[in-house]
Amino acid sequence: MHEDTNKQAEALWRKYLVLSKELLKFIEREDIDTFLEIVDQRAVLVDKMKALPPHTFRETEEFSELVSKIKPLDMQVIYKARTWLNKSRRNTSAVKAYDLKTFDPAGNLFNRKY
Repeated sequence: MHEDTNKQAEALWRKYLVLSKELLKFIEREDIDTFLEIVDQRAVLVDKMKALPPHTFRETEEFSELVSKIKPLDMQVIYKARTWLNKSRRNTSAVKAYDLKTFDPAGNLFNRKY
């Protein structure tokens, strides 16, 4: 029983690694729609990992190797996502600064002195 569960856990962690690589690829391209879809897929994968019965995969060398590959990828994804978010907020602020909500063409016409 533990052997099957360990194989399932290993497969899920390998998929997690692949999805982490994909996240990095799409955030670098600034393809945010695809990035967010992959984030959702990875969340489903994490739920599957949590639903697994007790297993000993976390105690193996393979798990340590996977984690050593995943951690730097996750850090890069987080950094690039924050960078993109900050850039997006700056761009939104710049656009809003030029918003002409208070501009009323008719009012400006009548306020002029000829």
